Amino acid sequence: MATGGGRIIAERKGAVGTITIDNPDRHNAISNPMWQAITDAALAFDADPETRLITIEGSGRKAFASGADISRFESAEGPVTRGGGAFSTACATVHAVSKPTVAIIRGWCLGGGMALAISCDLRLANDRARFGIPAAKLSIGYPVEGLRRLVELVGLSTAKEIMFTARQYSAEEALRLGMVNHLLADDAIDAFAADYIASIAAGAPLTQKGAKLALAELARDESRRDLAAAEAIIAQCSTSEDHAEGTRAFLEKRRPVFKGK
Repeated sequence: MATGGGRIIAERKGAVGTITIDNPDRHNAISNPMWQAITDAALAFDADPETRLITIEGSGRKAFASGADISRFESAEGPVTRGGGAFSTACATVHAVSKPTVAIIRGWCLGGGMALAISCDLRLANDRARFGIPAAKLSIGYPVEGLRRLVELVGLSTAKEIMFTARQYSAEEALRLGMVNHLLADDAIDAFAADYIASIAAGAPLTQKGAKLALAELARDESRRDLAAAEAIIAQCSTSEDHAEGTRAFLEKRRPVFKGK
C-alpha cells in the first residue's frame, strides 16, 4: 500500500505473512497512513486461515524503522500522537493478534519503530541494530500502553532509563537487557530468521494461540485477568484433529502436518 513518501508491503509466502516498512529514503520512517496500513495488514493476516505467523521488517539493511516521520509533524497530518491514534492502534493491533509475531530488526530501531518491535512477540536483530526512544528530545508524549509493554520487556528501572535519557542502545546491550531474543551477525540473520520462522510456522496453531492468549492474561494485574478464553482454546487441543495428527506423526516418526483444527 503506497502512502505518499513511503509504503507498507504486505504479502504472504506459504504460511508466513510479512509486513515490510518501505521508506528507505527516510530510514523507514513511518507516517500516519503507513501506521494505518500496518493495522490493516495485521488484521488481514490474523483473519487469514492460511497464515500461521506474521513477521515485520524494514526495507533494506539500514533500518527496521527510524520512528515516526518527523518531516510530516508540521503538515496537516500532524504527529503520530494526534493522528487519530494511528500509531497506538497499529502497535496495539500487532500486540493483540492471535498469531505469533516476529520482528526482524536490521539497523536502526528507534522511537515508534522500537514501539512496533516490542509489540511483537519475538525479536531478532543483527549486530548493527541500534535501539532507543528519543521522545524526551522531541517533547512527545509516549502512550501508556506502549510504556506498559516496555516495562514488561525490560523491567521498570531500565524502562525509566530508556525514557529519561533518550539514549541509543547497541545490539549487544539490547540483548543483555532483554529487548531482543536473538542477536546475529548481519550476514547470518537472514538464514537464521528463515529457519526460526519456519519452525514456528510448523507448530500447532491451537497450542500457540492458547499459549499466547494465556501468557497475555498472566502478564496483566491479577485482578484484571480473564483466563477463560485461553483455557477454552487449551482444552480444544486434546480433542482436536491436530492432536490426533501429532500423535500419529510421533508414532510414525515423521513431522506432523497441522491444520489448526
